[in-house]
Amino acid sequence: MADLFALSNAVIDEGKGMEDIGPINRINHQLSHIDDGIAVVEAFSHCVLFETDDGLVAFDTSNPAGGGRVVEAVRGWRGDRFHSIVYTHGHMDHVGGCGAFVADAEDRRHPRPRVVGHENVPHRFDRYTMTDGYNRVINERQFGQFRRHGYDMASTGSFLPDGTPRPDLVYRDTLDLDIGGLDIHLIHGKGETDDHTWAWIPKHRAICAGDFFIWNFPNAGNPQKVQRFPREWAAVLRTMAARDAELFLPAHGLPIRGAERIRRVLTEVAETLEGIVGDTLAMMNDGARLNDIVNTVMVDQAILDKPYLRPMYDEPEFVVRNIWRMYGGWYDGNPANLKPAPDGAVAREIADLAGGAARLAERGQALADDDLRLACHLVEMAALAEPDNTAVHKLRAEVYQRRRGTETSLMAKAIFGDAANRSKAAATEEGA
Repeated sequence: MADLFALSNAVIDEGKGMEDIGPINRINHQLSHIDDGIAVVEAFSHCVLFETDDGLVAFDTSNPAGGGRVVEAVRGWRGDRFHSIVYTHGHMDHVGGCGAFVADAEDRRHPRPRVVGHENVPHRFDRYTMTDGYNRVINERQFGQFRRHGYDMASTGSFLPDGTPRPDLVYRDTLDLDIGGLDIHLIHGKGETDDHTWAWIPKHRAICAGDFFIWNFPNAGNPQKVQRFPREWAAVLRTMAARDAELFLPAHGLPIRGAERIRRVLTEVAETLEGIVGDTLAMMNDGARLNDIVNTVMVDQAILDKPYLRPMYDEPEFVVRNIWRMYGGWYDGNPANLKPAPDGAVAREIADLAGGAARLAERGQALADDDLRLACHLVEMAALAEPDNTAVHKLRAEVYQRRRGTETSLMAKAIFGDAANRSKAAATEEGA
């Protein structure tokens, strides 16, 4: 069994990364006993467990495919009842495995676990039901690639698994629990979601952080999901840093031990988010267009090179867009985009001016060595102008595949890869 604290110390203190110690966000469904009365099962997401005199308290349950494996790992450690399950927030990788916990209680004739969460969790579940098809589409686009690696993170059924328990106990700002002699203080904060809970456990001087810290650049931009809250996120991180916690237990990645170490990483992430928010709002207040802001506001590469701030999942450019969306609405400052012509009509006009869709796509391919962003615009217009053109789709697939290869974040890789795959499929079908 790996020493999880030794791994996190190596990352924070020595700057080591995946190339040195292996994955930081580990998905192995193994349980590690990390402190007296505390264990964690590394999954997608983790399940953090506390022993009490009245049974186990579990923070999060992993995703639908992982819940059963998490319960199995726990049962190899303890047979106590699950007294309470705390949802740190309502994302599927945190609540989707809860059914396995309920089934375990039924099989063992234990009382049904109590589920606790913020009052916005049920509203999230309602939204998932209303937008089931959309969420299944974007989940497949974002996570479908992992299926070939053995991680089925993209559900093939309803996005919200049937029977996922809603919270039995909800709260608005804070909630103090006493479970079997263990005091647990739940605190609401906005960050990746509006229904996020983090917890302070005084006995262990421990913080259960959910997704406020993910060992990557914060997921505060996500182009396919609802509003994120980078300014509020930074404020929560500063509040956590002021606790002088000795144990920091995130829902993804390695646990961290030591008050100074915890304070340092939380403060650095907070400062990074605050810098993006401040720079974006400054340009908004000066009347800049969104496109200008997106191409101007940057994070210093030395910050992004830190092992816990690498843009491997989300990235600063997407956070800028979320800040604009929160404070500026959807109008991007370009009058032509206020009530635009259909994309296909614009593309056909540009293709005619260029001498045809094929010429436009060829120009995009030629630009790919020097300006992949511009190249993508041209091949996209070419495909919109002539959606049945096999040669255009081959060039579009090539350009987007190259674009995917240059990106660091999962978000960008997934979207560009999906575009490439769709054109590959179109070219194959048309050539058959």
